[in-house]
Amino acid sequence: MRQVAEPPAGSTAPRRYGNRPTMKDVAARAGVGLKTVSRVVNGEPGVTPDTERRVREAITALGFRRNDSARILRKGRTASVGLVLEDLADPFYGPLSRAVEEVARAHGALLINGSSAEDPEREQELVLALCARRVDGLVIIPAGDDHRYLEPELAAGVATVFVDRPAALIEADAVLSDSFGGARDGVAHLIAHGHRRIGFLGDRPRIHTAAERLRGYRAAMAGAGLPVDPSWVSLGPTDPARVRAAALAMLDGDPPVTALFAGNNRVTVTVVRVLAGRPRPVALVGFDDFELADLLSPAVTVVAQDAARLGGTAARTLFRRLETAGAATGPGTPAPEPRRVVLPTRLIVRGSGEIPPPAGA
Repeated sequence: MRQVAEPPAGSTAPRRYGNRPTMKDVAARAGVGLKTVSRVVNGEPGVTPDTERRVREAITALGFRRNDSARILRKGRTASVGLVLEDLADPFYGPLSRAVEEVARAHGALLINGSSAEDPEREQELVLALCARRVDGLVIIPAGDDHRYLEPELAAGVATVFVDRPAALIEADAVLSDSFGGARDGVAHLIAHGHRRIGFLGDRPRIHTAAERLRGYRAAMAGAGLPVDPSWVSLGPTDPARVRAAALAMLDGDPPVTALFAGNNRVTVTVVRVLAGRPRPVALVGFDDFELADLLSPAVTVVAQDAARLGGTAARTLFRRLETAGAATGPGTPAPEPRRVVLPTRLIVRGSGEIPPPAGA
């Protein structure tokens, strides 16, 4: 076997991938003992300024990074939290994720995130993979409707907060928007502008937010003494083909709806495209704001939820739960009861929701 000599100290020869410098390498370069390097790396006292300078110069020259694996095993903590989103491509989750990251950073924790792609099995796989990596806590936007798989992890002390939608079949902290109240207000706004036949286009009925927004729609219609024809309600996947077909069926019905309420931003965007091809304006209110909604003609009236506030509140709830667990004294100390926080929505009036129905409709 051919022998390959190690590059001398100070050499600029590139390292091969996988040959990470160790504390032993740092000690050899700085001419000190391993314990001295450990003290410098961990910020411990007992090292002279000159020795610390030599060790830090060696660390910089070698590109040394501390390996936290052993420390994690000793402490049982990773100083990291996991964030499981529904869809990384959805612009709603951008400010939410950023807010969680900012709170985690303020607590000295690393955020690891991933997407379930609206698949319950993928959600479970991702959550359990994060737990296997010993994250301290989880913020989950759930895709599934059975979270009992998390019971062993919760019992083991993994703090978990659900955001946007509550957990199913288990008790856990949740931070939600007022989907019911927001949808009720949006539909009531259309009714106040003269509409009596209002269509509802929503997400899959098993999703908590979709069900709550449908409930808000029905409450507004019932409160105004208006009937709801079954053909005016459509729930299902938010792909454009499905939404487009449902919207056209309502707009071309007998009698046609005179206004539409869209259950989330993806549905609203498709409906805007459908309405752009209609011979006359049709009133529209969407749940969730979206980029450029204010620049369309007419600008889109929306029920806005504060995604950043949702994420920040969920993250702060998570770290409070972690701090409470850390302060618990003795075995058998009961954990605080799970909390549900519901944040208000806001109706933003821009023009599309104020279009009146045709004369005589």
